[in-house]
Amino acid sequence: MAAELTSTKLNAESHLLLDQPLLRLPHELARRNFKSLQRVVEREKEYILPALKEAANGSLAGTQSPEQTLASLDAMIARMQGLKRKMEALQEEEKKIQTQSRKRIQHLQDLYKIQSLADVKYDEWSRTRLDRLLVDHMLRSGYLESAKQLAREKGIEDLVDINTFEQCQRIAESLRRGEAKEALQWCGENKAALKKSQHTLEFELRLQQYIEMVRTGQRDKLLEAREHAKKYLSPHLETQSKEILQAAGLLAFPKDTDVEPYKSMYSPERWNYLSDLFVRTHHELLSLPSRPLLHIALSAGLSALKTPSCHSAYASSSSNSRSATTSVCPICSTELNELARGVPYAHHSKSSVESDPIILPNGRMYGRERLLEMSRKAGVVGEGKVKDPTTGEVFDEKDMKKVYIM
Repeated sequence: MAAELTSTKLNAESHLLLDQPLLRLPHELARRNFKSLQRVVEREKEYILPALKEAANGSLAGTQSPEQTLASLDAMIARMQGLKRKMEALQEEEKKIQTQSRKRIQHLQDLYKIQSLADVKYDEWSRTRLDRLLVDHMLRSGYLESAKQLAREKGIEDLVDINTFEQCQRIAESLRRGEAKEALQWCGENKAALKKSQHTLEFELRLQQYIEMVRTGQRDKLLEAREHAKKYLSPHLETQSKEILQAAGLLAFPKDTDVEPYKSMYSPERWNYLSDLFVRTHHELLSLPSRPLLHIALSAGLSALKTPSCHSAYASSSSNSRSATTSVCPICSTELNELARGVPYAHHSKSSVESDPIILPNGRMYGRERLLEMSRKAGVVGEGKVKDPTTGEVFDEKDMKKVYIM
């Protein structure tokens, strides 16, 4: 009885290893929101204080007319009103982040109130987590509308990161279309974080702008490309010297060249590379996993099932029209086969086998009585014949060989 209770006891800490990004992202968004507010206040302070001092001194010294002083005050009031609007917008964003964090903390706290894996409340909590993982997977795969609909139906909008992935996908798609404006704007908003983490995204985007100017072959565009390189590429000479030298060499080659690396630099595939680079950089800066959480969860479960006999030539009964069974090993299924290929094998201290194991000529093992029963149900034609339920092959009973477990 004690062993049974131990096996069903819920360990909340181990369950939450997968859910770290759930709280990490709101924390990162709140930090960035505060930094944005700080920058706005500092920028306006640098303008308002000198302007106010200048207006006061000019009025007292008589070097400004009353109309000029009033105009200066009106300009400062307009700037302060603009500051107020920006601060109100950032405050609303802060409230949304706090609400989101509160609901996520409550969701995780609910798990600590559940004592047993057999509790119906654990099933409900697990279902909510599965819905979160599905939404996360759809968001990463580009199915935004489906993800939004599932989140609405399940009431988990605050437990998933729809807005963050929506912005990420929008910018990634713009890069695939050959547009760098939105990505560069994002780089400007995250300039300090990019510089601190030494990411090369902004340099690569500026390099692509340079390439597009050179691609035209027009004299004025080539001159513009040189100025662009001096302004945006030269500051990275210490860390990106090889790429800058290649960029300089690009001026001597036309867009239809077959000479490498200039052919690759002119290739439209660079836009796809930039899109993938942006997604990786975006996820790293926001502490988001590079892989869908659903894949991580599945990999853990698949590793517990994987054995050296997996990944056989017969991947799934669904891919074999002669198969008589629909119950297949998850590792060998066509849906999970590739995902399971890289996970480690399970460590099984005990093994369970049939009491009467036999091996067929094709090398597959079954329990003798179970195989005969399945063959009878499958309606095998011919006396003394058996059918492999996985491959559909038919053999004589005398070809079965008894297996002895050592």
